[in-house]
Amino acid sequence: MNKDNYIVAATKPWSINAYKHICEDLPNWYLIKQKEDLSLEFIEKIAPRYIFFPHWNWIVPNEILSKYESVCFHMTDVPYGRGGSPLQNLIIRGHKETKLTALQMTNDLDAGPVYFKDSLSLHGSAHDIFNRAASQIMKLAFKIAETNPAPKEQTGEVTVFNRRRPSDSEIPEEMSTEQLYDFIRMLDAETYPKAYISSKGYRFNFDEANLSPAGNLSARVTITNINK
Repeated sequence: MNKDNYIVAATKPWSINAYKHICEDLPNWYLIKQKEDLSLEFIEKIAPRYIFFPHWNWIVPNEILSKYESVCFHMTDVPYGRGGSPLQNLIIRGHKETKLTALQMTNDLDAGPVYFKDSLSLHGSAHDIFNRAASQIMKLAFKIAETNPAPKEQTGEVTVFNRRRPSDSEIPEEMSTEQLYDFIRMLDAETYPKAYISSKGYRFNFDEANLSPAGNLSARVTITNINK
């Protein structure tokens, strides 16, 4: 690894854990976890070659994007699947695998040129997938830091995903067992609203879904009184 400085801006626990596992003891890598800490003043002190955004919840100011090469990571084979909630949108559409894309951040959401794409399985719960992706993201970040690649413009038909709302976690009617399994597992990660149904003043939240070879679905249920 060269002597340049690098910043990783991450908010989700799986991204922070991956950073700590791989980068915490490296002297020229820095972690930002809070929105207010991503200031131009702090960044200018570090003078990073790249700023990596594994999982960031806020719009990055143009004053940062225009001055520092910033890299985000999107869980689709862009330009397919630009936009919000990529994991959930992929699974609900029946995808079993995807591409983890490292792309340069621009003012247009997920529309920047691409550095690398890496295959990513969509097997398991959202927790499993995010943890698996976090490790791959850090490997891609290191690859970019080591090789300084020139990103290439996206090609192909643009498909945009809509960001899901908490109310979208309510389980729809008339789902097959496999569809219900996918619906529960795609929301089963820390900080995400669980799949749920509401009945007679109670909310039934589902996680830890398992689909047996015989097609039988089991899941953990947490029941809360929504009238309190």
